Amino acid sequence: MSRPRLSNATLHLVPDHVERPAYDRAAAALGVVHFGPGAFHRAHQAWYFDEMLKAGGAFAVCGVAVRSSDVEDALAPQDGLYTLAEREAEPRLRVIGSIKAVLTAPRAPERVLARLADPMVRMVTSTVTEKGYCLTPAGDLDLEHPDIRRDLAGDRHPVSFPAWLAAGLAARRAAGLAPFVAVSCDNLSDNGKRLRRAVAQFAEAKGDRDLAAWIAGEVRFPSTMVDSITPATDDDLRARVGDELGLEDAWPIQRERFVQWVVEDELGGDAEAFAAAGVTLTRDVAAFEKAKLRLLNGAHSTLAYLGLGLGHETVAQAMADPRLSAFVERMMRQDIAATLPATAGLDLSAYIAAVLQRFRNPAIAHRLAQIAWDGSQKLPFRILETTAEALAARRPVDRLATAIAAWARFIRARAQAGESITDPMADTLLDLGKRMRGDPASDLAPLLALSSVFPPAVTQAPAFRVAVETAYGRLEVDSAQALAV
Repeated sequence: MSRPRLSNATLHLVPDHVERPAYDRAAAALGVVHFGPGAFHRAHQAWYFDEMLKAGGAFAVCGVAVRSSDVEDALAPQDGLYTLAEREAEPRLRVIGSIKAVLTAPRAPERVLARLADPMVRMVTSTVTEKGYCLTPAGDLDLEHPDIRRDLAGDRHPVSFPAWLAAGLAARRAAGLAPFVAVSCDNLSDNGKRLRRAVAQFAEAKGDRDLAAWIAGEVRFPSTMVDSITPATDDDLRARVGDELGLEDAWPIQRERFVQWVVEDELGGDAEAFAAAGVTLTRDVAAFEKAKLRLLNGAHSTLAYLGLGLGHETVAQAMADPRLSAFVERMMRQDIAATLPATAGLDLSAYIAAVLQRFRNPAIAHRLAQIAWDGSQKLPFRILETTAEALAARRPVDRLATAIAAWARFIRARAQAGESITDPMADTLLDLGKRMRGDPASDLAPLLALSSVFPPAVTQAPAFRVAVETAYGRLEVDSAQALAV
């Protein structure tokens, strides 16, 4: 027997223990347009806007899918409602009501443009991934990108995200309206500055220099940092949510309970509502990004390479190993935190405690093998920058070097087992791994010679060479001894 579908008409059937929108959805004013209403947006920003709507703000959302109609097809019959499942030892469900409409841009370009030009819309947020910005490696708008070329060639509706923003801002300027605030929520550094540059360069390339100058000088593009682990929706989640609600939800979302949104303090009159909902407003988003990169991501990579060597499969399993969890905590508190500047609103001790608690979450099966991907690209930023700063300050680097030694042993183990690794430098790394024989100096020398991975400030420091060779040798003989540093 089929269940009724989650919608405004069936919302009253949701069990009392499941949180429902605590506001009148019909009266909620639409003040936000969001490009890219995928899983992360619905688990993250839409949750924050739901919190703001509870407090009476005009923060209802119109989602805009740039290409696929999947989200519109799933949520339109549900009046935009969906279920958020928090994956913890004690899970809980919440029905999110902040998304009042979803548009698919190719289906309804005129309606999308009308939303962008709506005087009630004060903010345009986005999770379109880095690819959606259509940038060159240098950070400029890629004028040879197929979507950008099409958008520059004619007067048809936009295809690319930068073109949509430029069109919306042009319409507002022509109507004498204030520009919306463009809030990028994608995981790339200086996302606000990158987005402003791309949109202004598009307007310039389109031949509208006045619009480009207005965008560069008048439109606010605050940088942000976002964080929350959001596993993909699967049939198991749909079944569990349906059983608990007693209603069908075509596209529920799941995430860990931890959620973080750091926004550059350029929101004007909306700043108070954001802060009240738990958003961190700061003048220094980069400091929060660095803390996340070094503490969370650096610890993640360390857990991956050491944990795999000890036979663990997930982050939670690795953290259940007292030797490994204690090692990682010492590294975070004694080695990494020392490289991070004091920043208003950033309590490093509390942040480290929160990260360690997240790592221990048994309901999130975050696989170490996946975290181990792309080590040649990740480790320079996650571990080696920290190492270089520690060396310059004459602080010990034994634990940081142990993470690098574990990566070397990971490469060796995969290569000699005839297995592949996911890394842009896979062929080079596997070739080195096949030639490793267990001697620290001879095994590590060719790896440390990879200048695209290891900066001279690290490899030319005798203290690092000694530390990484010692760690490699200890891991060969006794992992417990290697983790005792």
